[in-house]
Amino acid sequence: MRVTAKGEYATQAVLHLSLQYPEVVTIHEIAERHHIPLKYLEQILLELKRGGILESRRGVRGGYTLARAPEEISVGAVLRVVDGAFAESSCVHNEAMGGVCVEGESCGLKQIWKDVQGAVEKILFATSFGDVRKRTLNGAVRRTETARLER
Repeated sequence: MRVTAKGEYATQAVLHLSLQYPEVVTIHEIAERHHIPLKYLEQILLELKRGGILESRRGVRGGYTLARAPEEISVGAVLRVVDGAFAESSCVHNEAMGGVCVEGESCGLKQIWKDVQGAVEKILFATSFGDVRKRTLNGAVRRTETARLER
């Protein structure tokens, strides 16, 4: 499975919104914090809004927020909205592009890659942004404690 740049940016934006939840955050804040080109981020956030992941607010205090609690949004759901179906292994992709696997359907490697794909998808759909948020906040606490001990 390959995560595209679009998928990376989308997950960074959703994590940022998860950390601020339920606050409304401006697109400029997200773009600046994560070094995402503003125009590209606009497209991504619109897709996430259409996909039911985000809500937008207009006006002076406008911006974006999560449509549901971070615990109710999986990493897999975000990637599926922006990237569509998950990419399969390179050997399966090569066949789709007209290449031929000499081993055919009995190829043990193809079966392994399908198993890996399934395992990765299972993890992504079982991991919520609430989980990612906790990991991020725990990492921030550890960094702060380490810095304090090094002084």
